[in-house]
Amino acid sequence: MRHSLTPALVFLVICLTALALASSGDKRTEYTGCVSTCQVERCNPQTSLVLLLSLRMTRWTCTDDCKYLCMHELTDRDVAWGHDIHQYYGKWPFWRFSGMQEPASVAFSMLNLWAHAAGGMKIWKNVPASHVMRPYYLIWCFASINAWVWSSVFHTRVDTPITEKLDYFSAALAILYALYYTTIRLFHLYPAPERSRPSNPAKSPMNHKRKLLSILSILTYLGHISYLTLLPRFDYAYNMAFNLILGVLHNILWTLYPSRPKSYRPSFVTTAGVFVALTTLATSLELFDFPPWGRIIDAHSLWHAVTAPIAFYWYSFLVDDSLDPSWREHRA
Repeated sequence: MRHSLTPALVFLVICLTALALASSGDKRTEYTGCVSTCQVERCNPQTSLVLLLSLRMTRWTCTDDCKYLCMHELTDRDVAWGHDIHQYYGKWPFWRFSGMQEPASVAFSMLNLWAHAAGGMKIWKNVPASHVMRPYYLIWCFASINAWVWSSVFHTRVDTPITEKLDYFSAALAILYALYYTTIRLFHLYPAPERSRPSNPAKSPMNHKRKLLSILSILTYLGHISYLTLLPRFDYAYNMAFNLILGVLHNILWTLYPSRPKSYRPSFVTTAGVFVALTTLATSLELFDFPPWGRIIDAHSLWHAVTAPIAFYWYSFLVDDSLDPSWREHRA
């Protein structure tokens, strides 16, 4: 478990290398020629081609449709001739469904949304309202639901800059907030219960540390989205590195969780480490990038598929941790 950092770093190196390489499919002469011909034949005022309602609702244009049709025409030929399948604009060719460009990723994003919604209900029903960590867990639940909503929207229309930014920024918020509540939980920076609260809580050292952590987290997030928004081009390599670093720090903290003194530990001490290992293994699916099976399922959609049950059972751990008799309010 302590070596969970290694796969993440390998993953980062491979992702950054891949980002530096241009997609081969959209650079092909056959592709650009096909798109140009299609636009002349289908996208002129005389033809006045009307797209299907599902395509218009998901904001496909005639040019987008031409790119899609040409991509699959060339992919059909490559498969028939036994050639390698090419990527187009940094993405594998997928069969669309009801206007959705990556329907499997949409479906699995919705599955993750359900997992967080169901997990949030676990927190709401089972963790007492007086518990100091309950608000933090519920806020993380809402941040995660928001992230998976925008993941679903993004995978529906991956070529739209707005949906792309909303997906990436929402994911960063959920990851950063996970690190935030983890730091508060493991370093006991949460507010003291009413019965044990000092006469002047504003002077509490833990209160100052929590405020400092909150300010640092807010400034980090604002700086992150400002940097990516103000750049002429979206910095995918930086965005990937930012999220991975946050995720690795989060995993390290929970991996070290079992090493706390016994009075700080619940009986299910190894559970957090198991989930760290499962999360790392799930992330490593992105290492095995491959052309989508049947042009539907790829490594990225599989990653979304396996994170849903991990998230669902992680909420069970948070509930158990909150209710365990050995849970202590170690406060200064």
